[in-house]
Amino acid sequence: MKGKFITLEGIEGSGKSTQIALLANYLKSLGLPLVLTREPGGTPIGDEIRKILLDPANTTLDPRAELLLYAASRAQHLKEIIMPHLEKGVVLCDRFADATLAYQGYGRGLDIDLIRRLDAIVCAGLRPDLTILLDIDAATGVERARGRNNSRGLDREARFENEAIAFHERVRQGYLTLARAEPDRIRIVEASRPMDAIQAEIRKIVAKELRIQE
Repeated sequence: MKGKFITLEGIEGSGKSTQIALLANYLKSLGLPLVLTREPGGTPIGDEIRKILLDPANTTLDPRAELLLYAASRAQHLKEIIMPHLEKGVVLCDRFADATLAYQGYGRGLDIDLIRRLDAIVCAGLRPDLTILLDIDAATGVERARGRNNSRGLDREARFENEAIAFHERVRQGYLTLARAEPDRIRIVEASRPMDAIQAEIRKIVAKELRIQE
């Protein structure tokens, strides 16, 4: 059960943050050594980069600059949080390198091979042991995300939510393309269902990965 790296992925409004928090509480209740983190961010330096990436005022941010900012945040995250904690137990991360391929590659149209080469430099071969992809229709997800931002006063992090639906659809299809290429690692969970049903399926998948007897 030690040394497992598990990520949750999905488009805006897919419910990642809620589901990963529920999963973390469940695994902690079993006594597993665990750290919960997120991207972009996860460290003080990464959180400063996050402000730039998600600020809706930054409409002129070049896609290449965006890509490199994500890479910088991830490099710091790996050094400070992910690698040290993988020596102790389970790391749960809200987004990782698959998000860069989906958003900056398929969404922004940057070269996929270029992104993979950059990822090889930053991650030095580290890849998640398991990735849960929460899949939802792009229009439904974005509507959810915009409503959440309005109700919680999160408009300061709404740069991606403000993108056109066509962008989010490209991201979603990018995620599904990645999942088809790696079905053993990336497990698709349909995310338009009730929260409890989604969490039950996630726990079943993770329990098998961690060899937990339910």
